Amino acid sequence: MSRIVGNHVSLEMLALWLLELTLSFGLAYALLNTGPYGHAAANHAIVLALTAGLTASAIGLYRPEVFRRTRSMLVNTALGGLVAFPAAWAVSLALGLDAGRLVGHDALWPLKLVMTWIMALFATRLLFLAAVRSNLFVRRVAVLGPVNSVAGTAAVVRRAHRGFIEIVDTAHAMQPQLGAAALRDAGIRDVVASRAAYDALTHDARAAFKAAGITLETEAQFWERCLKRVDVAHLDADWAAVASAVRTGRVEAFVNRAGDIAISLALLVFTLPLMLLVALLVRLDSPGPVLYRQERVGLGGHAFTLLKFRSMRADAEARGPAWAKQRDPRVTRVGSFMRRTRIDELPQLLNILRGQMSFIGPRPERPHFVEQLAEVIPFYRERARVKPGLTGWAQVNFPYGASVEDARGKLSYDLYYAKHRSLLLDLAILFATVRVILFQEGSR
Repeated sequence: MSRIVGNHVSLEMLALWLLELTLSFGLAYALLNTGPYGHAAANHAIVLALTAGLTASAIGLYRPEVFRRTRSMLVNTALGGLVAFPAAWAVSLALGLDAGRLVGHDALWPLKLVMTWIMALFATRLLFLAAVRSNLFVRRVAVLGPVNSVAGTAAVVRRAHRGFIEIVDTAHAMQPQLGAAALRDAGIRDVVASRAAYDALTHDARAAFKAAGITLETEAQFWERCLKRVDVAHLDADWAAVASAVRTGRVEAFVNRAGDIAISLALLVFTLPLMLLVALLVRLDSPGPVLYRQERVGLGGHAFTLLKFRSMRADAEARGPAWAKQRDPRVTRVGSFMRRTRIDELPQLLNILRGQMSFIGPRPERPHFVEQLAEVIPFYRERARVKPGLTGWAQVNFPYGASVEDARGKLSYDLYYAKHRSLLLDLAILFATVRVILFQEGSR
């Protein structure tokens, strides 16, 4: 179970979430039990705790990178508290509970609940931050292989998991049979080997690592397990064969499709007034059609017509296809707002309803760029093994791409999703999408 969860969720962050969920319930119960509605304290404490925990997850409070900067950690925690209380009030109404009991007997009662919760989380997170900076959670990793390969992996780890994973030894020159015990004594429980170094290890060498209680894996396996992406630079035919063998079962495919239809219909009805208003604003802001139709590459490499609200001038691509840039002059005033809030993507609910897209999957790319990128990035076409999505693993982990290198970075997440897609990963992406929209991450 821990292995399955660990594929998509940091175990340290999961432990912190459970700790803070328990703390939130205890505090909410203690406060509500002393108020005028003590007999219903347990029910409301559960609603408050779960809503606060899910809200905090949705805005990204349980990402390892949050603990790199004290200020951002505290600001986001405060924001989570401010959002959680009205969310808990709405959930109470939806469940048929008396939401007025959360308001209490005076105007300051909601503020007391929120501030108590925020202060408790501040204390918990400051202690956790101190533990991270003291390397209490660090997992020490040694690497076997060429120096340039080791350096590349070490650089990625330092950027993504500082305080949680540490490359402590570039052990390319050591003899594994003699060094396994020494590595164990140094507190190392993981050894990562380049493909060449892994294949060169004898049976006795691998047995020595196992006997020492050390996990031995290739760089590709390490990237997927710890970094939640694939190492595009070191993919081979074996990886593609494994990824292609991953199939979505009929029941899972039916559930996914049924969910896409139900959710897209509900969102179309719910957002119809907003889309009518946006259509009017687009029409008034600049000449040209309201909807922008663009050919994209879908499942299996088949092209389809993607729908968006037009966010650029009608002549934006008079000179041919081009990636969007920061402060792109082609973007209209209304288009700038739509891109930041992702409102321009709403017409793609029709693409989902038609079965051309799903809610979650790699973002569909244009045929012009697919041809260019496939020539310089190995396995780029592999992303078409999965139906494209409105949001995806790359969208919530990587900023907007506008270059070949950006496309390579996004591909590392898209291929991870293609291989490891599951209901748990889809739920993680949906939660992360809330954060991306709320904080306007990666928009152009």
